[in-house]
Amino acid sequence: MPRDARDAAVQIVRVLRDAGHVAYLAGGCVRDTLLGLQPKDYDVATSARPEQVRRLFRQSRYVGEAFGVVLVRIAGHAIEVATFRTEWGYQDGRRPSHVEFSDAQHDALRRDFTVNGLFEDPLAPAPEQRIIDFVGGRADLQARLIRAIGNPQERFGEDYLRMLRAARFAARLGFAIEPQTAAAIRALACNLGKISRERIGQEVMWTLTGPRPALGARLIQELLLDAPVFNEDHLEVPLLTLDRLSQADSPAQPASEAVTFSTFLAAWLLDRHFFPRDLPDRPMADPAAAADPQQRCAQAAARFITDDLPPIVARWRSALVLSNDHESALEKTLSIWGANLGWAGLTLAKRKRLLAHSLWHQAELLLQAAAHHPAITALIPALHAEAQALAAEGVNPAPYLSGDDLIALGLIPGPSFRRLLDEVYDAQLEGRITSRDQALEWVRRRA
Repeated sequence: MPRDARDAAVQIVRVLRDAGHVAYLAGGCVRDTLLGLQPKDYDVATSARPEQVRRLFRQSRYVGEAFGVVLVRIAGHAIEVATFRTEWGYQDGRRPSHVEFSDAQHDALRRDFTVNGLFEDPLAPAPEQRIIDFVGGRADLQARLIRAIGNPQERFGEDYLRMLRAARFAARLGFAIEPQTAAAIRALACNLGKISRERIGQEVMWTLTGPRPALGARLIQELLLDAPVFNEDHLEVPLLTLDRLSQADSPAQPASEAVTFSTFLAAWLLDRHFFPRDLPDRPMADPAAAADPQQRCAQAAARFITDDLPPIVARWRSALVLSNDHESALEKTLSIWGANLGWAGLTLAKRKRLLAHSLWHQAELLLQAAAHHPAITALIPALHAEAQALAAEGVNPAPYLSGDDLIALGLIPGPSFRRLLDEVYDAQLEGRITSRDQALEWVRRRA
């Protein structure tokens, strides 16, 4: 029985071959294997028609019958098996209106990039006979290039999402984009907005959670794709925060400490909308602000978080179809980041509340990444020292009182409940109240 996904895919190839059909491993798994990477999944391409595949594999079902795609389950692995095909008549910039089953060469020619158009015959008698290359994919792997198959304008005109995929593949692999391919993307970039917003959002998420998120974001900007991605004007801005955050992220980090998609998105948002406008690298006109750049930075961040951030987040949520969790994490991480810039002016209770928040670590990573600006660099040592000292003391004690206690005191539930509970908990965090009895007396005096 197959031991892993590759063995399962090879077993499928063997069954198809024994039944008289042509069958190869196809696409990304071949590319990644040649690069010495572990493929995420394996696909099989074959001359067998979908109904023939289903007859050969009892545990199978159609997942794209019109495109000749069957999902085969074998030994716990799910492998997509697609019939060789050619396509034409693209009318919506995404899907073909005509599909015709064909042979391996025509199937390779209808794919997006040369590095994704390779086949592997895992049953070939000699290693040098294994790779079937109709499109020059091996040469582009060696040259570390993402190149569209055939005419790039035609390839992107068939499916505009391929333009965003080019940036993602280049970032994931650390490749350059071939000049004619890049020129075609810039020429057609405005058409990306015709694609489903969910698909655009998914590509951006995959790009920012890949191994080179800053490179992916930079390519999206350089290729003029940022305007249709975010539904805003094209901005050619340096991605200093995103660069530094990318360097801070490491596959070896525990999951609880890894940089999240929302934090990478927050860094990109700051690079696009905060640093170029609010903190220019030029002499400050206000002498008081010039004398205290940290204060100016904190005030600019507070103004940005309050006035500018909500409409930007709303636009990005719509453009990327962000989930509720991602939108909330994006906005809250930036809010904590902004509050940290004004750390010196925060009460002890507010500092402890920030430290106790589940997104504190993400906001701290974002703050460190934003330390390319000298005012932020200067405030970090003191903030870290004080935060560590407070964390050692404990920042999230159980509150002395709850809503039930207020009801027992005869108070009627309403908006004042939350205000009183917040105020008494702040007093507890600051050490002005040290027992439940003191908390009850505190409420009696103020109710």
